[in-house]
Amino acid sequence: MGVKIKTSISRNLRSNLSDAEQRLWSRLRSQQLQGMKFRRQHPVGDYIVDFVCLEIKLIIEVDGGQHSGDIRDEIRDSWLSGEGFKILRYWNNQVLNETEAVVEDILRNTDSPSP
Repeated sequence: MGVKIKTSISRNLRSNLSDAEQRLWSRLRSQQLQGMKFRRQHPVGDYIVDFVCLEIKLIIEVDGGQHSGDIRDEIRDSWLSGEGFKILRYWNNQVLNETEAVVEDILRNTDSPSP
């Protein structure tokens, strides 16, 4: 996939976030989470990830039911892990109903101290 195509897809995805992605982005944006800079719908290799903090190589994915048992996610995660990224996955309903618990889990999975 070419750079221009990935950029175009990323822009489109950023303007069409799911409710769960919007909720989590409201907590990740503007370095609110312990000063970490997250990007949303950002290209990494051939993939576009929901959220990434490049400085600590942390990817956060927010998934709906269509991702349950999807082999493509396993292949993608394997490649991203091979590139040194840590991947955290949360279901949409977790983010919407347990936002604070998700944020706390993200913090536990970084080198940053909890608030």
